[in-house]
Amino acid sequence: MQVILLEKIGRLGNIGDRVDVKAGYGRNFLVPQGKAVPATRDSIAKFEERRAELEAASAEKITAAQGRAKLIDQIGEISIVANASEEGKLFGSVGTREIAEAVTAAGQELEKAEVMLPEGAIRELGEYDIDLQLHSDVATTIKLIVTAE
Repeated sequence: MQVILLEKIGRLGNIGDRVDVKAGYGRNFLVPQGKAVPATRDSIAKFEERRAELEAASAEKITAAQGRAKLIDQIGEISIVANASEEGKLFGSVGTREIAEAVTAAGQELEKAEVMLPEGAIRELGEYDIDLQLHSDVATTIKLIVTAE
């Protein structure tokens, strides 16, 4: 399935790119989320009329994400208290939801989808640098300290 991207999507393309995607990904995610439209003659013409408007909206999103990144950088570090054994192993784990809630409690709104944990959930006490992907072009890092109850 060929689609025209209405916003920049990481590892796929930029605004206006015509890309081939699997039909299910296009039909079930990209089109319903408003991230792309099917590549037909009519949609190509409509896109070219709206290109400047879409690029301006994209620039606003990037600016807003950069502002959020500065505010998160001002927070510096967050701490989460968890139940742990004497060896430092957690009973359970600290995942993206808990990290997002801690940052939100510290004063800056954050979605759990914006928290990147490539090695999976945290299962031990300690200090961690957590990557936050606020936009496909804007990323920041926050320090997380996991302490025992």
